[in-house]
Amino acid sequence: MSEPDAQPRIFLVVVDETEEMRVALHFAARRAAHTGGRVALLYVIEPSDLKEWMAVATLVREERREEAEQLIAKLSADVQEISGALPVVYIREGRRSDELLGLLDEEPGISILVLAAGTGAEGPGPLITTLIGKMSGRMRVPITIVPGILTDAEIAALA
Repeated sequence: MSEPDAQPRIFLVVVDETEEMRVALHFAARRAAHTGGRVALLYVIEPSDLKEWMAVATLVREERREEAEQLIAKLSADVQEISGALPVVYIREGRRSDELLGLLDEEPGISILVLAAGTGAEGPGPLITTLIGKMSGRMRVPITIVPGILTDAEIAALA
């Protein structure tokens, strides 16, 4: 049990469209529910390559923002159902690894980064590869990497 004055543990999940991200989200929400913690979601809108077409780039950015907000709304409902609390939400624009490290620097309340490993032949995923490689020395929180193939029942048994 946590101490009365202790801040709740915050489990950060980096949102994307992959199936393994849903595994990380479910795991984080279950851990938050069992430890009195909260979930935070980070969605990073990658920059557009359409710099020479400013009007098109602006439209693409607005569409990406709208898609991000729709996905976050759905995932927030899932988190609330599992953990009992709405997540903290961050939507940023830039390179995913840079924005993640920036958020961790700005938000000292974030306790743990939860990622799920990719299930394909290409490896665990670009973010995991970057964070445990050349950027590992810049991480100020532990990283929990869950297998991307876990079922809901397996997550329930672990969390």
